[in-house]
Amino acid sequence: MRKKTFKLIFVSCLLLFLFSCLTINIYFPEAEVKKTADEIVEKVRKSDKEEEKEKKESFSLMPLAYAQEETKVTNPKIRALEQSLGERFPKLEPFFNGGNIGETNDGFIQVRDESALSLQQKAVLRNLVKDENDDRKSLYAEVAAAMDIDPKQINRIQKIFADKWIEKAKAGWWIQKENGEWVKK
Repeated sequence: MRKKTFKLIFVSCLLLFLFSCLTINIYFPEAEVKKTADEIVEKVRKSDKEEEKEKKESFSLMPLAYAQEETKVTNPKIRALEQSLGERFPKLEPFFNGGNIGETNDGFIQVRDESALSLQQKAVLRNLVKDENDDRKSLYAEVAAAMDIDPKQINRIQKIFADKWIEKAKAGWWIQKENGEWVKK
């Protein structure tokens, strides 16, 4: 009887040990998220002139356009957010150029220096920053949903987008380094 009890306890402990050592590896499609982030940031940051030029070139390069693989990560909400971000960008660009705002290391924008702005300009800037950050937050959640990524992984999506926003920032714009320090690009 004691031998059976001992074996049962030993086997139970062994099983408990084995199960406690298991780690659950949640799949995260990093390459796909990077490609999606690159496409979205590129689309949002395009100027009207660049868009017109691209449209003209696309007619002469039709076969190449089909050869390039695009991500399929889109839905009506993502397209609406892209459009909203794209329409807001020309309003934000002068504030980026003036050093009033910068790209943070967590995928958002932040007011840096309002000292040279009037009260009205400060109010406009703060509203633009709030709307931009709200749209970006929604975009990250929508990309996660469209790619069937666990919502707990949104911070990873945010980080990938942060890297792309910073990469696409123009020279002279303020960007935040990993340690939180602000530098001009």
